[in-house]
Amino acid sequence: MRSTRLRAVVAASTAAVVLASCGAGGRDASDGASGDDGAAKGDTTGITDTTIKIGTHQPLTGVAAPGYSEINTGVQAYLDYVNEAGGIHGRTIEYTVKDDAYNPTNTTKVVDELVLGDEVFAIVGGLGTATHMSVIDFLNQEGVPDLFVSSGAHDWGNDPEARPTTFGWQPDYEIEGKIMGQWIKENMPDAKVGLFLQADELGEDGETGLRQYIDDQIVERVEYASGNIDIGPQMSKLKESGADLVIGFNTPSYTALSQLGAMKLGFKPKWMYTNVGSDARLIGGLLDKFSQGQVKAGQSALDGVMTTEYIPGADDEDSPWTDLWNKVWDAHGKEGDLTNYRVYGMSQAYTFVSALQAAGKDLTRERIIQVIETDGQSWPDPALAPYRFSQESHLGMTGMLVSEIEKGIGKPLTEVLVTDIGDAEITPDDSKAADDAPPESGIPEVPVAE
Repeated sequence: MRSTRLRAVVAASTAAVVLASCGAGGRDASDGASGDDGAAKGDTTGITDTTIKIGTHQPLTGVAAPGYSEINTGVQAYLDYVNEAGGIHGRTIEYTVKDDAYNPTNTTKVVDELVLGDEVFAIVGGLGTATHMSVIDFLNQEGVPDLFVSSGAHDWGNDPEARPTTFGWQPDYEIEGKIMGQWIKENMPDAKVGLFLQADELGEDGETGLRQYIDDQIVERVEYASGNIDIGPQMSKLKESGADLVIGFNTPSYTALSQLGAMKLGFKPKWMYTNVGSDARLIGGLLDKFSQGQVKAGQSALDGVMTTEYIPGADDEDSPWTDLWNKVWDAHGKEGDLTNYRVYGMSQAYTFVSALQAAGKDLTRERIIQVIETDGQSWPDPALAPYRFSQESHLGMTGMLVSEIEKGIGKPLTEVLVTDIGDAEITPDDSKAADDAPPESGIPEVPVAE
């Protein structure tokens, strides 16, 4: 699935100039990581002639671990698949995952270890909004490629001049809120809307997008602090407001907690959740766990709930990408089933491998930043909509579709819609990005950028 996208004009990036002057612990080609002609120039930290060392921070424990702790297993399975086939330009990829328990203080510590101790080439898919905000400036000051952050905050790409090494990946929460808001305005114009928001950029950016379309329909907004599981007061306020549609920009554990809290109050609104908190299989398990077995919803946990989608999921029987992910997981998965979170990790890893292919043998930190900026919009991959990568924007995917969950599977309510932050118009995607398919090898066939 996904069509060929327009190539940006290849040009020297601002990021390359910044990186050349501020890379920490970097080596030049004389340290043994030269390209075909031995002339690679720039920061080759974490690169040898045969390996590339990358790292990430993930919540392997703590309140955000359910679901999110599976992402790195999908990444590892796909990297193992690539390595088994010989790696990229003769180099295999070494992937180090460190647990930050979704705590920004821990994130600072483990990213310090990865950058200054392990000397990784890049941080790939660092997860969480508040967590990654605690390290984004450090990574940019050190000249470390900070690629494809696992969060939809627009801080990852809206100001490349200030943060030249950081790139988003998934659609940002603001455009998700816009697309949700437009759908509600057009299809539920009389709904009384309550907002259930995580108290950081996840909730803030989602609300910004929603209010562009349904500000006059919002009757109440409540927030929760991640880690505080007592959300009874928030659910009571939403019920008292008369809200008949509640929109949640929250993580999976809080989807389950909000559902349980509403059940206890006899509160039965229509629900809509951000894609990051709407995995029916996971929520079914969390409802069982949090209710101590009193609620056994299984795959039907979120039936009737609306959400958004931007990549094919684990249950998409018609997608060639899902066929590939099943093949990868059967060969390299450690334990458990293929889940949407593992699919997320594989899809993200595919984008990273595309960047390595485009960078060529002469890989440096500067080089990978440049090729993502100049060619990243053109790489076929699982995204349903194109990326916004350029020198002016490091934001990720441009859009998604709205769906309603039925027996654990999203049934589309819209075609793929695309937009940008701010007052950019929402339009149907005409790129045919959703028609791309992986090559037979399952490894990106991306030409080396000029």
